This record gives sequence, C-alpha cells and structure tokens, in this order.
Amino acid sequence: MKPLYWLIRAAALLCLALSLAAPARAEGLLMARSQQMFPEAMTTLQNAITARGYTITRLQEVNENLAKMHFKSDMYRVVFFGRYDQIDALTRRYPELIPYLPLSITIFAEGNQSIVVAMPPRALEEMFPDPALRPVFEGWQRDYQAIFDRVRETTGF
Repeated sequence: MKPLYWLIRAAALLCLALSLAAPARAEGLLMARSQQMFPEAMTTLQNAITARGYTITRLQEVNENLAKMHFKSDMYRVVFFGRYDQIDALTRRYPELIPYLPLSITIFAEGNQSIVVAMPPRALEEMFPDPALRPVFEGWQRDYQAIFDRVRETTGF
C-alpha cells in the first residue's frame, strides 16, 4: 500500500481516538458538535467549505477500514479540500508541507448528532516557523473556525 494511505489512515484513527476520549472538546484539536444527523451535517460541512472558496478534492470513507479492525462506527468520513493555486504554490516553495495538504476535516456520527474534528492549522506554525507562512496558517485557522461555527450553528433543514 502507498505510504500516504497509511499516513491518512493513522491520522484518521488518531482523530477518532482523541475525539472519543473527550466528547465535547479535545485539547489541541478543533471540534464542533452538530445537532444534525450525519447526512445533513455532511452537506452543511461541504457547503461551509465551498462557501469559504475551497474545492473539495476527495471524500474518504473510513467506516470499512474501522470495521475490519473490529471498531464500531456509524458514519465516518474525512473531507479533503483546498485551493489548487495555493496548494501548488506552497508545495513548490515548501515541499515539506506536502504531508499536510490538502487540508482536511473529519466528520463522524454520534447517535443522532455529528461531530467534526481537525488539527488546528495554527499548529503548523510550530513545525514551520517561516514568517512568510504565518499569514497562510492564520487564514486557514480563520476559515476552519468559520466552517466549524457553521456546522455547530446549523440545526437542520
């Protein structure tokens, strides 16, 4: 299997483990609970992402792999997204950012509600202290917060 596949798989499982350990908030992660059921919350999440000017690049189903490891999960997806021009420019200048792009948010069902969780983009500042990257990470952080707020505040159709 491809190394990126295993990296994505490990990151998804880590996010799941951390999010289940603290139902309302996990230290070091962005997290929001939606009163919507999974299908509606997934639509809200995708709409919030595109409203911020991003393109969704892939929806990764994780349920099947979790089931193979005997882990029970109702619905579980990782949504990858970005702005092509920005990602292209960043990875050309900073190839060490490649493992963190495109951006991603994990969403999973918890009963009749849904939870979204992600690593805060500002956390990348510690790993990549180049001052030229700070505005990029801050912009992503603002966008993530707006996306999470939208998911948290939307109650249904």
